[in-house]
Amino acid sequence: MSKRLSRTVLGVAVLSLVTLGLPATASAGQHVKAERTVADVVPAPVDAKPDPRSDFRLGPATVIRTDREGRQVAEYLAGLLRPATGYRLPVVSGHRGGGPAISLETGHASGRVGAEGYQLKVSRSGVSLKANTDDGLFLGVQTLRQLLPSAIEAKTVQKRAWVVSGGTMLDYPRFGYRSAMLDVARHFFTPDQVKLYIDQIAQYKINNLHLHLSDDQGWRIEIKSWPKLATVGGQTAVGGAPGGYYTQEQYKDLVRYAASRHITIVPEIDMPGHTNAAQYSYAELNCDGKPIPPRTDIEVGYSSLCIGKDITYKFVDDVIRELSAITPGKYINIGGDEAHSTTPEDYQTFATKVHPIVAKYGKTITGWHDIAKTKPPVSAVPQFWGTTGTDAHVAEAAARGNKILMSPANKAYLDMKYHPQTPLGLSWAGLIEVKTGYDWDPATYLQGVSEKNVIGVEAPLWSETLITSDHIEFMAFPRLPGYAEIGWSPKDSRTWDAYRLRLAKQSPRWVQQGIDFYRSTQVDWK
Repeated sequence: MSKRLSRTVLGVAVLSLVTLGLPATASAGQHVKAERTVADVVPAPVDAKPDPRSDFRLGPATVIRTDREGRQVAEYLAGLLRPATGYRLPVVSGHRGGGPAISLETGHASGRVGAEGYQLKVSRSGVSLKANTDDGLFLGVQTLRQLLPSAIEAKTVQKRAWVVSGGTMLDYPRFGYRSAMLDVARHFFTPDQVKLYIDQIAQYKINNLHLHLSDDQGWRIEIKSWPKLATVGGQTAVGGAPGGYYTQEQYKDLVRYAASRHITIVPEIDMPGHTNAAQYSYAELNCDGKPIPPRTDIEVGYSSLCIGKDITYKFVDDVIRELSAITPGKYINIGGDEAHSTTPEDYQTFATKVHPIVAKYGKTITGWHDIAKTKPPVSAVPQFWGTTGTDAHVAEAAARGNKILMSPANKAYLDMKYHPQTPLGLSWAGLIEVKTGYDWDPATYLQGVSEKNVIGVEAPLWSETLITSDHIEFMAFPRLPGYAEIGWSPKDSRTWDAYRLRLAKQSPRWVQQGIDFYRSTQVDWK
């Protein structure tokens, strides 16, 4: 064969490989190794059995097959895979077509997986994902995307082989409540910025987003019966930064967007302290009825609603009523922390009057663990944010039957610095490197609070020093996946040495997504 003919044949072969989505350096029969195995994902699964001989190759002819209940998740999956592959990946119903497929089925999984778990099987002929609910399917899809090359996160077509790691998996969560919190009160983040964070946390099986909507420095949600809360109280932020607020339509859009990622929004209106923005907006909320100036510093503990005035409870009733009407989730967070300017007697009086208001509008109370001292209804969920292993009021609440949400500030606060030179964040609760944030257990951290008392884990991100999405990402990543794993994975399957290896394999994915993460020296990112 002449050299010219050889080059022509080779060129045709290369072109054919590219057309098939294969790397030009591979031959058609060559096995392309998967980037990771089914045991390499974050959070760690309950049970995973890798089988490299069963790798599945996604191709131009692949379809996504599903039932009616799985349609939304299937369309979401197709939206994830199409940009980088360039494939059509049509979503088809039932058993149409006999070619290679990713199959999503609801209602046919093992009873062991419950409402959020799933079973995954990857073989050479296709991918089978089964769950009892569409929530389980969605969470299984987050695992499936990690079994593909990191380049799947690219927004433009990548010419390469798309190999899904072979094997089987059975997976379900340790705790049903796995949450992140974003403080939009100290600095305001736009709806698009919140949606970006929703997408980032969803891929690690977080199922709640707690929005801290009000504080001394700003009020961030439109309340139509008290319009100046937004138009006046919403115009300030820490350090004189631009304020902002969400209209009720924007908030409802955020709720819908989160729901499309199987995340529930939990709104917080902090009270009776952390209320300077409200008191600045309406002088009648102050005991003397006189106007007060706005505050844009980061001090805490100085503000309080006037416990003895009837208008205080009309204000609370109106706010809870309007917020409940646009919040489909079961929880309303009433804050309750750092009310240093409220006497213990007034704090109890306030709680006694406010708790029935929340119930009147069909919602369940959650709040910072300070609410535990008021002996709230047993349905209420105190959120522990302390830094020591003892709290008598929280232990008593657990003994009464309240479930506790665990967020110890010295372990789970995403706004704490990694080290003294970290350019963002605070350090009042301590420094939290990646290992420190990962190496604790919510069922043993607090005396008197055991596994059966814990509803789940939350990673709060306070925004005193954060202004941009890059700031959010730098403080959340790489720590957030660790909190997700603490909430999801079996305790016995978690070790730091194994986790740091799996975490390192996430970084190429973050690079593709444009996430500005902190490259901790505790993890070998290479």
